Amino acid sequence: MGPRALLSPGVLVRTGHTVLTWGITLVLFLHETELKQQEARGELLQPLLFILLVLCSLLLYLAVSLMDPGYVGPDLESPPPQLQDPKEEQTAMIPPKTLRLRRCGYCLLQQPLRSKHCRSCKRCVRRFDHHCPWIENCVGERNHPLFLAYLAVQLVVLLWGLHLAWSGLHFHEPWQSWFQHNGLLFATFLLLGLFSTVVTLLLASHLYLVASDMTTWEFISPHRIAYLRHRPDSPFDRGLARNLARFFCGYGAVPWEVLYAQEEEGEAV
Repeated sequence: MGPRALLSPGVLVRTGHTVLTWGITLVLFLHETELKQQEARGELLQPLLFILLVLCSLLLYLAVSLMDPGYVGPDLESPPPQLQDPKEEQTAMIPPKTLRLRRCGYCLLQQPLRSKHCRSCKRCVRRFDHHCPWIENCVGERNHPLFLAYLAVQLVVLLWGLHLAWSGLHFHEPWQSWFQHNGLLFATFLLLGLFSTVVTLLLASHLYLVASDMTTWEFISPHRIAYLRHRPDSPFDRGLARNLARFFCGYGAVPWEVLYAQEEEGEAV
């Protein structure tokens, strides 16, 4: 790995996230928080559980950040691996007009339905949701469920850390002396509060979109997407239970073109 690769944005962002995660954890253990008090009393269950949750969130972060989000390959004639060999009756239900896939103006590949070219990654991504600068990767068809799992675990860690930081802030000293002893912990508390707010909003918005089978890109820019331009809702919405089953488990998964054709046929009838 050359110097340029070591200084790439992805490496810098992931290194920064890792250092910040363990730095905040260290601050919580070094100050007079509940964790340090429990550790001093020999009660190691909660400190160990907290460290395991931090480690789990970090591993999920790296997995989401490093995995293929669902890049469109050069062979578009076959569907993605989890959708191979659709039933003949499903394929026959797709009217010829719905199979006109647009060609990407950047990488010159034909784009399947719901895909979009990411200028940061310089690739087309299936079921494109958004490009996340914090993970320096796209969120797409393959890593979106894991991204939600990461947000959920991260939120638990942040809220627990927020509680621990507050438990170590004691306000019985004079201001200057208090700030000298608790300034770093107070800054950690403010940082955890900010991150908790952001992650809560992110998780809530993504759960709402998943429940209605829409992506962030589709929700923000329906006027720029041909299959949403004249529609008030998503043509792929099959109800809460089926949307969640498809998203998290791949249950009942068929190509998006099939679902779109079924919706168009239903409206025509």
